[in-house]
Amino acid sequence: MLWTILGLILVGLIAGFIARAVIPGKQSMSIVMTIVLGIVGSFVGGFLGFLIFGADPAGGFLQPAGIIGSIIGAIIVLAIYVFATRRGARTR
Repeated sequence: MLWTILGLILVGLIAGFIARAVIPGKQSMSIVMTIVLGIVGSFVGGFLGFLIFGADPAGGFLQPAGIIGSIIGAIIVLAIYVFATRRGARTR
């Protein structure tokens, strides 16, 4: 169980870091938020993989993805975050 949690944190850090490098602009996030971004991106990537490739329904809809799916999911989540925060800042 401990190795699973450590692996999830490590994959989250890698996916979040790569997503922050790919999305242009400055994202003011701490290292903890980068890890959370990667972990959420992993589940988004798993969900998209389930929808696109049709995985086993017994596994559930929210599945942790591999590193590539985690990166793609983290990019999607970060793009939505940047769009939402920039749009909110313009209306103020």
